[in-house]
Amino acid sequence: MIQATDTIRRPDEVPGVGRVLVVIPTYNEADNIAAIVGRVRRAVPAVQILIADDNSPDGTGAIADALADGDAHVQVLHRRGKEGLGAAYLAGFGWARERGYQAVVEMDADGSHAPEDLPALLDAARDADVVIGSRWTRGARVLNWPLRRLLLSRCGNLYARLALGMPVSDATGGYRVYRISALDAIDLASVTSQGYSFQVELSRLAHRAGVRIVEVPITFAEREHGDSKMSPKIVAEALWRITAWGVRDRRQSVRRGLHGTATGQARWP
Repeated sequence: MIQATDTIRRPDEVPGVGRVLVVIPTYNEADNIAAIVGRVRRAVPAVQILIADDNSPDGTGAIADALADGDAHVQVLHRRGKEGLGAAYLAGFGWARERGYQAVVEMDADGSHAPEDLPALLDAARDADVVIGSRWTRGARVLNWPLRRLLLSRCGNLYARLALGMPVSDATGGYRVYRISALDAIDLASVTSQGYSFQVELSRLAHRAGVRIVEVPITFAEREHGDSKMSPKIVAEALWRITAWGVRDRRQSVRRGLHGTATGQARWP
């Protein structure tokens, strides 16, 4: 018998978070998508999954449709073509908002983001606005990466943290939970970057919006099937954009300081 003080929870809600949509962008992930969806469903049965496929020529979209036909928790968003990771996630954010979800998860399709870590990320989301599954906090592990990838990621994240003044150790990490309220506080219409820089840009905008960001250690593993989407062009774009954002933020800070001094609201030390 249910007492008046008991809480009735819908079976598609995560306690303390609400309805959660896991967005999995795909482009040529036919070898990975079925396995990753199965692991997500086992790890957190309450979540819904949106596969955002960029018209993959290897048949990923058809596999996604078959998964959706057999599981009401899986939906598919067929996109016109390869438009990039950032565009896919922005489309997924819009999908989640329009359908009344309280939180949205970013997750790669290649298995590098272990669905088994998702319960810990969602648990942290009870008391946070943005949760980053971090490769560079205490307790995290990175498996099967060559030394050059390790150095590139560590150095890139250090540069982003120093250039942008963010207390985030893994600003390029793509395994995240966003509360819809946090996305509403971010100017998503201004986001134009892709890849590494897309994740850094959202980290920067979330930090500037004053939402609460926490990092949770994860186990990150290199993909076993298919080709990595990382390229020198993506890395170069990220470095260029981080530098430009850092210069812009400092100029704005100087202008605010000068304005405050002129109006008697602030003084240089």
